[in-house]
Amino acid sequence: MNVDEFVRDTLREQAGEQQAAPPGFADRVLAVRRRRRTRRLAAVAAAVAIAVAVPLVDSRWTEVLPASVVGPEGGGVTAHPDQSPPRDMIAAGRTALAAYYTLKTVKHGADRAVATRTYWLLNPKTRTYERTAKWSWVAVAPGLRTAAVLEQGLPARRIGLLDLASGQIKRWISVDHPVGGLAFSRDGTKIVATAYGGNPDERYKIEGVPDWQTDPRAADRNGFLVVDVASGSSSWAEVGGDVTNLNSRQDFAFSRDGRFVWSGADTPSGHQYFDRQGNEVEAPSGEGQVDWFVAAGLSPDGKRVAGDFAGERMKTSSWILDPRTGRHITEVHGQQLLSWADDNTLVAWDTGGKGGEFHNRLVLVTIGSDKVVPLSGFRTGNAAAAGRWVPVFADR
Repeated sequence: MNVDEFVRDTLREQAGEQQAAPPGFADRVLAVRRRRRTRRLAAVAAAVAIAVAVPLVDSRWTEVLPASVVGPEGGGVTAHPDQSPPRDMIAAGRTALAAYYTLKTVKHGADRAVATRTYWLLNPKTRTYERTAKWSWVAVAPGLRTAAVLEQGLPARRIGLLDLASGQIKRWISVDHPVGGLAFSRDGTKIVATAYGGNPDERYKIEGVPDWQTDPRAADRNGFLVVDVASGSSSWAEVGGDVTNLNSRQDFAFSRDGRFVWSGADTPSGHQYFDRQGNEVEAPSGEGQVDWFVAAGLSPDGKRVAGDFAGERMKTSSWILDPRTGRHITEVHGQQLLSWADDNTLVAWDTGGKGGEFHNRLVLVTIGSDKVVPLSGFRTGNAAAAGRWVPVFADR
């Protein structure tokens, strides 16, 4: 396993548990392919040592000061490069850091634990992030006014609609199948709720393996509900078979036009699409090249796809792909592409001049430009470190 392979595998595994929109972004910390991990422990340890020693910054980059803060409805940049984790709103163009969370493994037995999230949610009135430990899962709707939430103790039998300004639940929606993950449609009118027979955040101890493990079979993903936000009505689709062979949490999200739902899968394409009845279908035009573990996905105009880690011409960079063919169009600065700010600009994780690949911060990068705009301060610790904050983006 070389350094590039290690970094690519790390990004896939980190993406595995933050399965909001798009899939592949879900808790970027503890997810793992169990069948791969046991045979790669030694290789990963060696790769970490090598990767930390390899400089990950291209000296050609030009760091520029962020633009001044604009109004909440504006399209400029709101940055706080001195804050990590952020206290004040971060946004760029059409996207905003709607929330972030940290993960802590909470034991409830000698060989059982739950990966538990603590969220900081953006209050649209104060434009600050407010801490809450009430919710096991949060998905923020476009517009940054409402969030869909699940209580602790997954899977849950009701979905809360949370007013982000007041912190109060506006309405509860009961569901007839217990769910463990939520994602909004692009227009905010629908929620796809992923159903599980067990808790997808459950962790297990295996004799001889030092870290807590996940088990997709125990999570038992079994289908999804499409929920109408206005009425609270929902439709159920059963999805059986071995489609959760990547991570214990492998949530569904909507396709671009909302007609289908999809998730990452252990298939040649790396994903599966389904209609509202649970029948597998072909990926919609332009979406067949989207990787579930690359959160940014398809550009707003549909002409580009955010791709995997590249690290070829630049030291820390990611591919931009042709959505029709998957051909590499170009590289753009960024260790991991998170969200599109406009058709040519993205928010990404990226490293700085000190530390290794885990010493990263949010930056704004532009296709065809060497300029990098810092948006947050640097995170520290490695990928499994407790307290590393994980971003959740939404359209504003």
